[in-house]
Amino acid sequence: MTRALFICSRNRLRSPTAEEVFCHWRDVETDSAGLAPDAVTIVSDEQIAWAQIIFVMERTHKSKLAKKFGSRLQGKKVICLDIPDRYSFMQPELIALLEQKVAKFLRP
Repeated sequence: MTRALFICSRNRLRSPTAEEVFCHWRDVETDSAGLAPDAVTIVSDEQIAWAQIIFVMERTHKSKLAKKFGSRLQGKKVICLDIPDRYSFMQPELIALLEQKVAKFLRP
């Protein structure tokens, strides 16, 4: 079972979409969070410890994550998907982009 954590800014559009899309994949467990103070779910130490692979939507997310969690990211694969904040929740174009960029990391 692969545990994948999806992170965006406010955990309202991109990361919850990814969580929903990939939670139905065989042998994949998902969670999502945001890095902004007003995120629906703010990324926690527990989520970082739980995740085997962490997907961030933008490069700025990766640097904020490193700044906030530092050494707790050691041994974790952190992947930047380069998906801008211009999609709505479950938008078909966002789903297609996520599947295209994430699938290679979650397939055996």
